[in-house]
Amino acid sequence: MESAAVFIKELELLTKTMIQQGRFFSAQPLAGFDKAWCAYLYRFVAWKVKDAKVLEEDLVRAACKLELSMMQTCKLTTADGQPPSDLNLTHDMKAIRQQVADDQKLLREKVQQLSGDAGVERMDSAISDARSHFFQAKKKNGSPAATPPPVANVSTPLMSTDSSSAAQQQTTENEQMVNEMLHMDDTAFGASKSDGAGTAEKDFKKKVTEAMENAFWDMVTDSTEGDKPDYSQLVSLIKEVKDSLQELAPKQWKEEIADKIDLEILSQVLGSGSQDAQYLGQILQYSLDMVRKRSAAAKEDEMKKSHEKLLNELAASSQGSDNGGSSAFVIAVIKGLRFILEEIKELRAEVSKARIQIAMQPIVKGTTGVEYLQKAFTDRYGPPAKASESLPLTLQWISTLKSVAEQEWSEHVASLSTVPSAVQAAPAIVHVLRAGHGASSAGQPSSLPAAAASGQPECKGERLDKLVRVGLLQLVSSMEGLQMQSTPECFHINLMRLRAVQSHFQQVIVIATSMLILRQVLMAESPKATPAELENATSELFKNLMKILDGSPDAGTEEIVEAMVAASASVGGSPSVEKVQARRQMIGRVLLKSLQPGDAVFKMVSRAVHCAFRGVVLGGSSTKGQKLADAALRRVGAVKLVDREVEAAEVVIKVATVSEKVHGPWYTALM
Repeated sequence: MESAAVFIKELELLTKTMIQQGRFFSAQPLAGFDKAWCAYLYRFVAWKVKDAKVLEEDLVRAACKLELSMMQTCKLTTADGQPPSDLNLTHDMKAIRQQVADDQKLLREKVQQLSGDAGVERMDSAISDARSHFFQAKKKNGSPAATPPPVANVSTPLMSTDSSSAAQQQTTENEQMVNEMLHMDDTAFGASKSDGAGTAEKDFKKKVTEAMENAFWDMVTDSTEGDKPDYSQLVSLIKEVKDSLQELAPKQWKEEIADKIDLEILSQVLGSGSQDAQYLGQILQYSLDMVRKRSAAAKEDEMKKSHEKLLNELAASSQGSDNGGSSAFVIAVIKGLRFILEEIKELRAEVSKARIQIAMQPIVKGTTGVEYLQKAFTDRYGPPAKASESLPLTLQWISTLKSVAEQEWSEHVASLSTVPSAVQAAPAIVHVLRAGHGASSAGQPSSLPAAAASGQPECKGERLDKLVRVGLLQLVSSMEGLQMQSTPECFHINLMRLRAVQSHFQQVIVIATSMLILRQVLMAESPKATPAELENATSELFKNLMKILDGSPDAGTEEIVEAMVAASASVGGSPSVEKVQARRQMIGRVLLKSLQPGDAVFKMVSRAVHCAFRGVVLGGSSTKGQKLADAALRRVGAVKLVDREVEAAEVVIKVATVSEKVHGPWYTALM
């Protein structure tokens, strides 16, 4: 970044000098520019070489992981890596072996392009070493299934002994993959939420990548313009699309793809200068259809809309080509190619992820996944006997939890006896803002919402389970954002997941507070407002806030206030502009006050949300936990939020369950 900054500075100086002095200027600015440009190129090339090495390491490890997974699944028994007879393999095993061979072929081709024959030799050597480790472990332990696949320890000549940070990062990636499989029930929730935290290095690399991609596509576009257009780049890109589709498609489709995307005909059409818009358009449309067929069904509607939009642009450009604007259509075709290649890249990632899950998930879901994470945790922090020294944050966390866990458990047990009556005859909203105005029961039935719960188990009072669940509840309900340096070491691997739950928890507080304030403000302004009107207003606010916060988790009070004002319009007739402005000011003032940690409304709402969350975390996500959440949120008129509470609490239960299995020995040593 430093060399880039110096280069830009020298470029600006040179440009300014040329503008001011014209053609006749001293050589000093040019010399400074040349020096800065050379320094930038050197740094850039060094960065790309390092990037290529890291990429090769990733490809080699991927090939080794596939090999180990296949060997373990197919139960290979001979030292040459082949089964004694195909008769011993089931149809599924044969399919897995063939798929691994195909995937390794693709990886080998990529390494060949990246590092040449030397890279292929390194990959073959690493795969051979992985096989040797496999058979040594089997010979030593009797069964390779008793030990986790040593995917993180595959050695390659590229990994030097002093590059500990790279090794640590690779280990983390492998752990993360196994961890995600163990948390598969809530993958969608965890993946859909992001803490938005990015590093400056990642942002810079992203910008550089975008700049390089834009420069490449600009070069392709420029080559097709002018008196003597060069279509070789365009043909090469279409060939890449064709090859990619054939790689991703089943065998019976490959011949059809070859017929539909005929590069010889395309070259002749472009070389003749006719610029047959129809043929190019057919190739793009066919490619889009093939990508859509191979993509997940859940994305089909979204992809169909984006594809139709692109094809409409091509059709409009084609009309411009007929009127003499041929370059417009070629530019549109290049835009379409870029779009298709990006979608193919995403499709490759989806297919790769699916293949890894199919091959490894049955293994990881058993004890192997837990044992693998335990081994990785031991390598990083040492054995349980040294936990008090190597896990200071976890030790501090457990020390502060012992009394809190017992108190939370006692309150939870006490609340169980009041659940039926609390649900059947819910008390009115606590009178904080305006005495005498309670919650309307309209639109808030006592029957529980149909939450899409996965049935996470309740806590039976076992000491470790109780401690971990309550501890996680304390972490995610904290108003301070979770940070790596303050989170217990056992949860570092799930920090992103816990941040997502914490964001969920805080959003529930904001929505519940907003609904409560809106109801009280409307009651104060319109004492004759019917329960149905109030319920309609709060329901509309609930829907609007869900859209706002799901679309932009960092939405500010201004957006929330506007949503509250919009929802209040249906109560009390058509208010004047002055009345709406006065209502906006009042709502904004009360909302800001009510979201302060020391405010009575904030304490009441956050306590209700905490109790609801605790009810599911300790009571499970089935009927018992949902009843507890319903009773707690009903006290603040926020029963509509039960589904969101259950969804977030399920993630906490899953994290607790997995962590107890993986980190149980360390917890026991610290208790």
